[in-house]
Amino acid sequence: MKTLSTYILIASAVVVSVFTATAETFEPLRYGDFEQWVTRDIHESAVIGGKHKTVYAVGPQAKLTGNNPYIPQGGTPWASSNVMAKVCGVVKTSNAVFPDTVAGGGRCARLSTILEECKAIGIINIKVLVAGSLFLGRMFEPITSTSDPYSKMEMGVKYTKCPDALCFDYKLYMPAGDTRIYSSGFGRKRTLQGHDNAEALILLQRRWEDADGNLYAHRVGTGREQFGTTTHGWQRRHLTPIHYGNITGQSYFKPNMGLLDEEHSYYARNSKGKMVPVREVGWDAPGTAPTHVIVMFSAASGEPYTGTLGLTMWVDNVAFYFK
Repeated sequence: MKTLSTYILIASAVVVSVFTATAETFEPLRYGDFEQWVTRDIHESAVIGGKHKTVYAVGPQAKLTGNNPYIPQGGTPWASSNVMAKVCGVVKTSNAVFPDTVAGGGRCARLSTILEECKAIGIINIKVLVAGSLFLGRMFEPITSTSDPYSKMEMGVKYTKCPDALCFDYKLYMPAGDTRIYSSGFGRKRTLQGHDNAEALILLQRRWEDADGNLYAHRVGTGREQFGTTTHGWQRRHLTPIHYGNITGQSYFKPNMGLLDEEHSYYARNSKGKMVPVREVGWDAPGTAPTHVIVMFSAASGEPYTGTLGLTMWVDNVAFYFK
């Protein structure tokens, strides 16, 4: 039985229930128990084999058929790296996030690092490394190129509270060896030294827009953790702490916790509906209310199209935690 399945449901934009035990409060994210999934049946182009492929999305139980751009179902806040692409007129899918079963009943999300191949004699011959990722936001289909991957992802949803931690269940499989690869679909696949890590990320931002439609943000809260060792079963109610204010001088600070530079900025839609980078330009003082929260789980932690093949992270029961 799932550890969060007995919570009383209370509808909201992101969370669906609140459970209080002594002074602790958990706010599970909507669909964050990963019991329900949308199943998409997509027909890839004949030139690459014409196969019917299954692509999954976190949301209300449903089955969709046809090569239609995906629109999030049932108010789900979740998106993933699972997409339909249409490059040079060729329809191709990618799926690295799957529903999986939990011992004793129930479902979870399985995120894997895989190599997607697309071959058509005389037309296309590409290999792209895909790290399974789940995040709050939206992916815009069809994907038409492998360039500037963040510009296809709207990262973050509206949220105004200040939780103490991100709570979730997880387990991890790290393949033997100490390498990772880079493969963006163009040029030769490269093998790099050192294995990759899985990652959990939560960022709280206070965003605003200028008269020209540019988006800016101050960082309100930061939580980021990497996982690189195979676990012995599930780690239940794991907490990734959230630190508030400017944490650059703290003992726990790591470079990947700093403000996102312009090259690595996440994207969001401005008031005109245009996707633009959200430029982090400073830190807010502790106690400042955020406007948005970014939550992401990933089977990789480095640059796009780089990772350790076979690295797999299972995630379940995602919630915000308040002391």
